[in-house]
Amino acid sequence: MFANLHRLISRRPPPDYDRAFVETVRVTSPTLRHRRIERLILLAWLVIAAKCWLVLWAVEKYHVPVNPLWVIAPTIAFALLCTAVYFWRD
Repeated sequence: MFANLHRLISRRPPPDYDRAFVETVRVTSPTLRHRRIERLILLAWLVIAAKCWLVLWAVEKYHVPVNPLWVIAPTIAFALLCTAVYFWRD
């Protein structure tokens, strides 16, 4: 801010004025999605859903004195993290 103010007051271009322009521009294409990996992620989510159902069923049937969310919540959290890392990678 002060450099611009000094330039405005002195009305002289800075010594590195010619170097301030863009010399090159690189455009990168977005990362391609892999259909095989996306199918694997979908299959993993189906397995996770089956596991969650199985845990709920087993806790109710055998009267295990533990809340099933202690098993289900970390599974869902880590699966969401892995899925987000895959889809938001760059």
